[in-house]
Amino acid sequence: MKTKNKILAIVEIAIVLCSVFLVAIPAIAAEQKQEMQKVSASDVTTALEDDSHYLGIYGNANEDDTIDMGDVVYTKLAIFGKKSKTELCDAKYDGRINVLDVIQTKLIILGKEKELTVIDTADRIVTVTKPVERLIASIAAQLEMMRSLKIETNRVVGVNSRSLFTDDSSKIFFPEYQDKPTFNSRDPESVLKLCPDLVIVGPVDSPAGGNQLTDACEAAGIPVFRGWLSGTRGLMIVEEMEKFGYILDKKDEAAEFIDWYKGAIVNPVIEKVKEIPEEDKPKVYMESRRYRVSDEPSSHIAKTGGKDIFGGKGGAVDPEAVARLNPDIILLRRGGIGGFGTTDTTEFEEAREELMSRPELQKVTAVKTGKVYVFNSYITGGARPSGGRQFILDAYQAKWFNPTYFEDLDPKAIHQEYLTRFQGLDYDLDKHGVFVYHPEEHPDGH
Repeated sequence: MKTKNKILAIVEIAIVLCSVFLVAIPAIAAEQKQEMQKVSASDVTTALEDDSHYLGIYGNANEDDTIDMGDVVYTKLAIFGKKSKTELCDAKYDGRINVLDVIQTKLIILGKEKELTVIDTADRIVTVTKPVERLIASIAAQLEMMRSLKIETNRVVGVNSRSLFTDDSSKIFFPEYQDKPTFNSRDPESVLKLCPDLVIVGPVDSPAGGNQLTDACEAAGIPVFRGWLSGTRGLMIVEEMEKFGYILDKKDEAAEFIDWYKGAIVNPVIEKVKEIPEEDKPKVYMESRRYRVSDEPSSHIAKTGGKDIFGGKGGAVDPEAVARLNPDIILLRRGGIGGFGTTDTTEFEEAREELMSRPELQKVTAVKTGKVYVFNSYITGGARPSGGRQFILDAYQAKWFNPTYFEDLDPKAIHQEYLTRFQGLDYDLDKHGVFVYHPEEHPDGH
């Protein structure tokens, strides 16, 4: 008798599920019918099973890199005990996994959800009301990545006054934001008065990283996403762009950028570096300020085919240690020189000459062979109007480090395509701007 009652209860639940889908969202049921028929319980896996990164959005029940009908099936199977319940099964983020999560997941697939809960880069859980019509990004680099998603200008309701949108490079790179209202990220009231639907800040727990602004916005009921969105942290750019494709209803645009990024940088550069024998990788010294170096997450020396003479550790270094470790290549990062508004290479030449004339470095291989390259912060994401991101410099570094392995790689062409295709700028790198410099390979300063 108990078994019979249990079977009847299951049948009743199944009838309720069908009724909800057919009555509440018939378009969804019709659109996904064929795909549902192709998916069985044995087909549904999790990211832990296939060892891939997962999309941190509630509704991604099987924890893969997208939200699709596989997640609908997985959630249904989890409800009936056929699959283990994952945290992301709870698409409604209400602490219960039931038919409402199935409905929410289908709405996410169609881009019709009213709310979306995501895990940001600082591992915080953030629920965003959709659609996001009033957006604030506290860092210019984040605005740049939003533009890669082809975000409509009117959805950005203010720009950070600390981003210095009045300098020449900013005027060239961000023409559409010159007349926007301004705010100061250290003054939360200046942000709150703009009534944003979503605020993006940096992930670091510091005033500059946005914790003061985060506290104020959340107290006012405004969601805050904490993330890099600057392209400086490796493949994290893929995960963040995927999330914002969903948050801002720009999934197709996110997919377009990610496909380009993987095709232009990851596959021809990052993956190819793994095939280069260690003995062929040059020793590299990268100076961010005089005898001061950055760590590997910022320098990408190992990632792009070099061997950091200081092992990827950042901080002040001993000049005599640089000479003793004898780098094959030296890179100089210099902020505040070059950029979009000039073609003058004088400051690059002076920076290069200053290093090459240091008495303690005269016997260093890089100095003797002239393999000293200068680049500015506009190409790394360090300058406010960047137009480069770290991944553009990755291409240049790979070419500098191992030209024989990257004979067909054209960093400048990649840089140009990024500016034209994803930043929407009518800007010719053959005629304008200075970003990297070496007298032999880049006699025109480009």
